[in-house]
Amino acid sequence: MSHTPTELSPGLVVQGIKPPLALKNFKLIAFDMDSTLINIECVDEIADFVGCKAEVAAITEAAMQGVITDFKDSLRQRVALLRGVTMADLERVYSERLRINPGALELVRACQAAGLKTLLVSGGFTFFAHRVREQLGIDFVRANVLEVRSSTNCGELTGRLVDQAWGDICDGAEKRRTLLEVASLLGIEPDECIAMGDGANDLPMMHASGLSVAYHAKPAVRAQAQVAINQGGLDRLLEVLR
Repeated sequence: MSHTPTELSPGLVVQGIKPPLALKNFKLIAFDMDSTLINIECVDEIADFVGCKAEVAAITEAAMQGVITDFKDSLRQRVALLRGVTMADLERVYSERLRINPGALELVRACQAAGLKTLLVSGGFTFFAHRVREQLGIDFVRANVLEVRSSTNCGELTGRLVDQAWGDICDGAEKRRTLLEVASLLGIEPDECIAMGDGANDLPMMHASGLSVAYHAKPAVRAQAQVAINQGGLDRLLEVLR
């Protein structure tokens, strides 16, 4: 099979696979959240409320490009800058800025109709991830928990993350581990999994899965994915999977 990238149609590139593939041959699809299922990097937009969006966005961009290789450290740095953000600010980010990306609902529904389970694995935050799960009807979620202390304005961020039973931060290694763990619990082989993301921290789970999909992704991620959706919505994956 050729590993030379082939443009199937404008903005849809494949390499190392021979489409169309059968959607029913897959059993689990894992999605990144920020800039994949949704239109924003939540941490950057939250930072806007404390006047440090440019500083935080620069760290996010470097982490997503793979220039900063320690995602955990980069996330701790960014979350520390969010200290003092209120719960009302988080609500505003959700209601005013967060939008589900085009084609996300159509793709999730098509996958579920074909019998696939759905997983959201995010280096972002449960505050948003749990709402996105509700909006899209996703089965499983793993994301990071922002520590909140009570204050006069319904709670504010401390600038720290809360440790969870599985560990401290959902980074690239944890995304991969979660994908494989959920697959194992469901009796699904790694090659029956699809992983979809846009940043360097999505590569470990993309490499572990049977089909890797880059969505409007960073160059390093596009170059390594079997499917790259560079224009249009997430449901363009259905041009490859029938």
